Amino acid sequence: MDKQVSVSKLYHCVYALHYHLVIVTKYRQRCLTAAMLARLREIAQARCEGWGGELLQMNGEPDHIHLLVSLSPDLALSGFVNNLKTTTSRLIRKEFAAEINKVYRKPVL
Repeated sequence: MDKQVSVSKLYHCVYALHYHLVIVTKYRQRCLTAAMLARLREIAQARCEGWGGELLQMNGEPDHIHLLVSLSPDLALSGFVNNLKTTTSRLIRKEFAAEINKVYRKPVL
């Protein structure tokens, strides 16, 4: 119980908002490799920093990933998640096209 929670400040509030996001592949297909997960971490970290947040932890398996993200309360969570999913899907499909095309016929992830 002696854990110290790191809090952030804005001009009108003090906050500690942590979101646990679980993002699954389409139809829970087991298509994510270790190289894809490493690249997903890089992309997610860049997106979090771009939105003024922080990627605290990331872990994944072949059919889903877990993200622990800290964001400011003045950001729309739905907009962030939409941007994160769109960006990661587009870049992973582009960079790992050969592996993805073995599993999916259409451009999905």
